[in-house]
Amino acid sequence: MKKEDIKPKSEKSKLNQKIVEEVLKDFHKRAEERRSFDTIWQLNMNYLMGNQHCDVGFGGSVEETERQFFWQEREVFNHIAPIFDIRFAKLSKVKQQVNVIPATNDERDKQTAKISKKILNSVEGKLGIPAKVNQAIKWSEVCGTSFYKVNWNPNAGQLVGLDEDGTEIRGGEIEISVCSPFEIYPDSCTCETIEDCQSIIHARSYTTEQIKDMYGIDVEPEKISTFSLDNVSSAMAGLGFNGRATKLISSSREDSALVIEKYIRPNKDYPDGRLIIIAGRRVVYDDVLPYFCGEDGRRDLPFVKQVSIEQPACFWGASVIERIIPVQRAYNAVKNRKHEFINRLSLGVLSVEDGSVDLDNLEDEGLCPGKVLVYRQGATQPKFLETQTLPNDFTEEEKRLDEEFYKIGGINETLGTEYISSNLSGVTLELLIGQDEIRLNSTIESIKSCYKEISKRILRLYKQYALFPRIARIAGDNGQIELFYFNSNDISSDDVEIETQNDVTQSLAQRREMIFTLLNAGVLSDENGKLSNRMKYKILDMLGMGIWENAQDLNELHIKKADNENLKLLKSEKIEVSEIDDHTLHVNEHIAFMLGNDFEKAKEKNANIEEEFLRHVREHKKLIKED
Repeated sequence: MKKEDIKPKSEKSKLNQKIVEEVLKDFHKRAEERRSFDTIWQLNMNYLMGNQHCDVGFGGSVEETERQFFWQEREVFNHIAPIFDIRFAKLSKVKQQVNVIPATNDERDKQTAKISKKILNSVEGKLGIPAKVNQAIKWSEVCGTSFYKVNWNPNAGQLVGLDEDGTEIRGGEIEISVCSPFEIYPDSCTCETIEDCQSIIHARSYTTEQIKDMYGIDVEPEKISTFSLDNVSSAMAGLGFNGRATKLISSSREDSALVIEKYIRPNKDYPDGRLIIIAGRRVVYDDVLPYFCGEDGRRDLPFVKQVSIEQPACFWGASVIERIIPVQRAYNAVKNRKHEFINRLSLGVLSVEDGSVDLDNLEDEGLCPGKVLVYRQGATQPKFLETQTLPNDFTEEEKRLDEEFYKIGGINETLGTEYISSNLSGVTLELLIGQDEIRLNSTIESIKSCYKEISKRILRLYKQYALFPRIARIAGDNGQIELFYFNSNDISSDDVEIETQNDVTQSLAQRREMIFTLLNAGVLSDENGKLSNRMKYKILDMLGMGIWENAQDLNELHIKKADNENLKLLKSEKIEVSEIDDHTLHVNEHIAFMLGNDFEKAKEKNANIEEEFLRHVREHKKLIKED
């Protein structure tokens, strides 16, 4: 090998080593800046799992607090877990329906908007987006923040063919993953949004085998510090009892390596942005940002942030658990002191003269029933100290703290307690129910905003990568499976609007009552006072009965048939009118298509197309007159 061939390789190796050092230095700097938030998240997770006798130590780490006396009660009365369960159950009931707004009023744009909506519905079921949203809600409720990473996986999707060496060639597919806040490192913790960040680092540990599958390189395993759950015995419970609690512990993995992805937003130095991927201290990618997922087709970072409670001038959101922890500590203390007082009442406290009895025996066995207590002649007889009754202050403080849990947690439990037996008016009940929705509104809006942004990025990535026809399928409104083809040309708009179906405060019985009220008022009927087939199926679906016997809406089928005829007429195919056609619907669909830009462009290339369309429309109108 010649020297001039070795030199460029050596220079590239030095350059890569310099890049690795710079990225690692930046990574450790960001990790140090985020350390205080890491401690808060660890403390929240411990309290949620029941390990509530811990606190932040002087070193900035979560440490266990020791028992001060052997008889000290250290039971845990976990109210954080049920509050978390209630909030998650209510937030997970918020369902999203996506609508794509056409770019213009042109018929072609309206059709592509419908196709875009079908694409989103297909991806939602294929990738399991609702389950990922629930996973992100859990992280945001515990740590205050969670992230979605929307990118393109070229090794997924449909099988296109085989390479020369037999390797499968895939068409690629959207990939959506949920990232915990422990994996994300912004360039500044004072940026409120991802748009304010100039760069973001995504760091995650993988096994060496996973790294070889992803990047085709062998890396040296490192000792990676991770967090895991462990069910261990701790100094909990009360006198004579041991308690167990699941807690977050630090552990290490020996067969793994750290993969660091640094995303840099387009700037003066990097007009197309920059992405650097380092796996096991080796550069595996250093090039422009690959995804045109920003507004107006610009390159952008592939992350979407979801928060539970927004904090001003802070990148990280807050969790309700952070606010409840002081109340939980006070509640545990009150309950444990109360039980210690009851122990004194039940067991008693003996007063014994020094040297009058065998103290070792008395301490071991106590004053059990039938015990013969021997004391020195002439000494004072052992006796119980007089104890007071349990003060009411304990009970009152316990009630106050119990109410404070739900006030801070943003949920209303009054309807399930003693208030249910009182004579509350319907207006009062509605106001109590509405309080829950108001308290959860900011979190619901964050979920809604994230879903909208994810939908936009899905359409933008398909616009970039779906260059060849792709097949997708969805379950239609009438229960049938619909297959359709699309490519990047079928996506003309990424203007997505979300229709939120908020089931947080609305039960199935309430929805049914509202539907029957509208039916009785005649709001759902047509001008003749009758219900159309489409409306009947919609009502059955809203009542929770699905589509009755999988019946199909004839109007919808006729519209689809007319759309297919439009496409065939554009190709100069001769289409005969059928007797079973709904001629009025067909005429409206054909005329609407003829008024669009696609028809005008086709007419410029072939003047006979207009005459063929008019002939077809005249046949429909002729049959209408005959009927």
